[in-house]
Amino acid sequence: MINPRIKSFLNDRKPDEPCLVIDLDHVRRNFDAFRTAMPESAIYYAVKANPHPEVLRLLASAGSNFDCASVAEINMALEAGATANRISFGNTIKKERDIARAFELGVRLFAVDCEAEVEKVGRAAPGSKVFCRILTNGEGAEWPLSRKFGCAPEMATEVLEHAHRNGLKPIGISFHVGSQQTNTEAWDAALESAATIFKEMETRGIRLTMVNLGGGFPTRYLKNVPVLAEYGSRIYGAIRKFFGNRLPDTIIEPGRGMVGDTGVIRSEVVLVSKKSAEDRNRWVYLDIGKFGGLAETMDEAIRYSIVTERDHDAKSPCVVAGPTCDSADVLYEKNPYELPDTLQPGDFVYIEGTGAYTSTYSAVAFNGFEPLKTFVI
Repeated sequence: MINPRIKSFLNDRKPDEPCLVIDLDHVRRNFDAFRTAMPESAIYYAVKANPHPEVLRLLASAGSNFDCASVAEINMALEAGATANRISFGNTIKKERDIARAFELGVRLFAVDCEAEVEKVGRAAPGSKVFCRILTNGEGAEWPLSRKFGCAPEMATEVLEHAHRNGLKPIGISFHVGSQQTNTEAWDAALESAATIFKEMETRGIRLTMVNLGGGFPTRYLKNVPVLAEYGSRIYGAIRKFFGNRLPDTIIEPGRGMVGDTGVIRSEVVLVSKKSAEDRNRWVYLDIGKFGGLAETMDEAIRYSIVTERDHDAKSPCVVAGPTCDSADVLYEKNPYELPDTLQPGDFVYIEGTGAYTSTYSAVAFNGFEPLKTFVI
């Protein structure tokens, strides 16, 4: 069922182009749910998920910290009311001048995953705190992360010791178990690795104090996902198992889990057709596609719920595609969607669970289609 506040807004506003509508009340409920489920962990909202100023202002006023991937995102968090001590520069790939600018703005917490990055932070942000990101396999995630970020756990000790030698303050380990992680046990192996690193660093005279548990907390698309309380219980149990009585401070970086289910995209059907008389599947072309904000449909990894006004009618399989002149702009073909036989051009469809990683992926007017407009209610 479409969020009634969003549906009412769309009925009143009647926008001409595809748009995303975010319910701020829902964002606040999600923030409170994270605080309830994981009360011992500081929340660092992943700004990249949805950096709308009103979303950031709400979270800043609620007490959230912020995980930022660029100087631009740091400025967004500061403008929203966060102080620099509530910001982590969590990207492990940073220009030295960007590190220097973040340091100038007051940021003192940086992610690293190699000795070369440590040296940049040491020069541009002397005396700062750093944590080292380690690799995980991402099994169980619907949007697995690649090997682009992080180092092997056995290398992390060298990276952290190098940070110490460079005048920095190595404080801990971070990892990310993959976005839309549906396995509550996915954190176990990474936490075991983190505990091993803590012990090894202790033998080198360096005491680590923090584990960044990353993101990965899911939102609901077509399938049900575990509730936050299950993640909290499992993760805290694993922390106690591997760290014993010397429990580390922990932080979490929810993005999708914070805002994913707070937004709905309304899109218009542009064309319904078949490729041949024998074709079993119709093709439904929408006025939004991969390049308009639905990039996470790549390889059909994220399967959004699509709702129409005709869902009470008979349905049959459809390929769903976007409007651009690029053959890659097909959303769902391997696994077609059951859509109403009566669906026709001019009808609206509502794509649920689109509050995260949609407006941020729609940054360029490819083919002249305007970037996705966002409304906040």
